[in-house]
Amino acid sequence: MTTTIAPSGVSRADRVARAVTDGLDPKSWIIADSVLVGWHTGRLTGVGWGLLGCLFAAGIPLAFIKYGIRRGRWADRHVGPRPQRILVMTFAGASVASGTLLLWALGAPRTMIALIAAMLVTLAALLAVTPAWKISVHAGVSAGSVAMLAMTHGPWVLLACPLVAVVGWSRVVLRDHTLAQVLAGSAMGAVAAAATFASLAR
Repeated sequence: MTTTIAPSGVSRADRVARAVTDGLDPKSWIIADSVLVGWHTGRLTGVGWGLLGCLFAAGIPLAFIKYGIRRGRWADRHVGPRPQRILVMTFAGASVASGTLLLWALGAPRTMIALIAAMLVTLAALLAVTPAWKISVHAGVSAGSVAMLAMTHGPWVLLACPLVAVVGWSRVVLRDHTLAQVLAGSAMGAVAAAATFASLAR
């Protein structure tokens, strides 16, 4: 069986995997969570709270990553090498923690605080493993996002689970992670996010 190679020398599978990895990265899932959970919580007001949390969970960390790329500290926004990855994840964790505290201080709905806090716990769990093993953040965030959306909107959201599988496939095809790292990331992300969200959103 042969693999179709594009004129540039990159296989078609690699090109599709790169599009999936870039299009369904953690930022995209965080934005989806913030808007969809926010809308369910309080319509436009809830979306406003969600976007405020999203600023700290995705916007500020992404700005930090882009700054590092411009300075030549890492190659792209996925930050592959583990030492660099740990630095970025630590910064992101501090940003998400700040966002969680701000939402609480401003009197945000309990569900929205729970959402951002669940993102923080998920990130902390993945960060705890990363120094020893390059667990997949893409897989963890996507699985955790689907779990929280299902808890908010109903089990029909679990029909989106194939998207989580596609994200994992893309990470393996691009050789950024092994299958074990993707599966572990998915399991850890789903459990950490669901458990935190369920306990705090009550």
